[in-house]
Amino acid sequence: MLRRHMSVTSIWQLMGEKITPCLRSHRNLAKLHCALGAVRWSSSYRPAPLLTAAPVRALIDEQTSIKGQFLPPRSPVTVCARMHNEDGDLWEAFAHYNTNANGTFNLTRDHSVGGSYLGCEPMGLFWGLQPAAGAREGLRLRKKNVETPYVVHVSLLDGHVSPSEGQSSELAAVTTERWYMAPGVRRIEIRQNKVVGTLFLPPGPGPFPGMLDLWGMGGGLVEYRSALFASRGYASLSLAYIGHKDLPGPHTSLNVGDSYFKSAFHLLQDHHQVCADRVGIIGLSFGVYLTLRMATQSGVKPSCLICINGPVGSTLKLLDEDGRAQHFDNDQKYWTYDDQGVVTFKEVSLPANLYPGSIAKIENLTCPLMYIEGRDDLNAASTENANLVEETLRAADKSHLLTRLSYPGAGHLIEPPYTPNSRVSLWRVKPEKLFCEWGGQLAPHAAAQEDAWKKILDFMENNLRR
Repeated sequence: MLRRHMSVTSIWQLMGEKITPCLRSHRNLAKLHCALGAVRWSSSYRPAPLLTAAPVRALIDEQTSIKGQFLPPRSPVTVCARMHNEDGDLWEAFAHYNTNANGTFNLTRDHSVGGSYLGCEPMGLFWGLQPAAGAREGLRLRKKNVETPYVVHVSLLDGHVSPSEGQSSELAAVTTERWYMAPGVRRIEIRQNKVVGTLFLPPGPGPFPGMLDLWGMGGGLVEYRSALFASRGYASLSLAYIGHKDLPGPHTSLNVGDSYFKSAFHLLQDHHQVCADRVGIIGLSFGVYLTLRMATQSGVKPSCLICINGPVGSTLKLLDEDGRAQHFDNDQKYWTYDDQGVVTFKEVSLPANLYPGSIAKIENLTCPLMYIEGRDDLNAASTENANLVEETLRAADKSHLLTRLSYPGAGHLIEPPYTPNSRVSLWRVKPEKLFCEWGGQLAPHAAAQEDAWKKILDFMENNLRR
């Protein structure tokens, strides 16, 4: 095939003596001109390789379709995702693909044959993100500012390569944005009636069903799940209860009690844009205990509960009837360490080790409960606690209230989908640096997050909207 940029003189030279007789008549000359034109415009030109992502801007729980086009047929390529967290640390994932006979590949259809994950995983480049080589120890990807997106640069490389090798040129690239807040969602800081939190409201006047959002003993104010709930049409209050500058100190003790959590629930319930009779509670880790404790005491009547990998009680002796507890380091006799000094708190939450006076009266539940357990949870005795919940409700003739989800290979931190799991991360810096083990295998954990999130939203739809 002759290239378009070849000169007419070159073509004539290639045709040699066969061209001379053709010039003896105008008709033949016209035919020659047509032939030359056809030769000039017949081309092996191929469009430049193209990498697309659709949509390029999406919520964190939405899939993005990534495709490659205009590549050599049946050729090896590498797709790489890179992004920086808010502290500037580089995270990356990559996967090897082979183009088909048409020179294309599609992550929703094709199988990775190597890299950060294997098989057909449409969102593997996102949940497969891990700290790049040389990164700081113990990183965990958690969004701090939900009003900005994660910006992920996706690039296409020639051949089956590792991005860290730096030997392959970039054939094409596309940039995607991953958001926790949909357009129109409102973020409102709450410092009212001594309650410390952040309220997220969906677009529009409402009223909306509501969710009170509780995290674990890591403390602080974690907003990203609440922001995503609001993006899905629920007013959500993310509540701080330990380790926050606006709460009573010291920050390593639980210095708020039952009245604080009741105030938070009522604050959400009484908001003029919230349906007062359609408010649920979700808790992860120690937040599970707080969720169950709240729901089984007088003065709080949630419409549903969602509990993720947490205990039904506490190992900490309560300092008063209001639920305040000792310094959480006081349960160190149940902490266990591996050969590298990484701590796990699994034994802390075994039902046999829970302080008897703290165990929630699960038999008093009156609303639907979803309990989600990761079978590879190395931070909490989730299976044992789920068993206790199930047995207690069965004995109370309330088994119909329980929906139990169990995920082999999933760890402690079952969060919104398409976000990467950290099997081990830095737990604290003072008084000494301590790393904590959460558990979870990368691909099974990602599958659990995707499935659990869909079922969480369905559960909320059935119990807060209907």
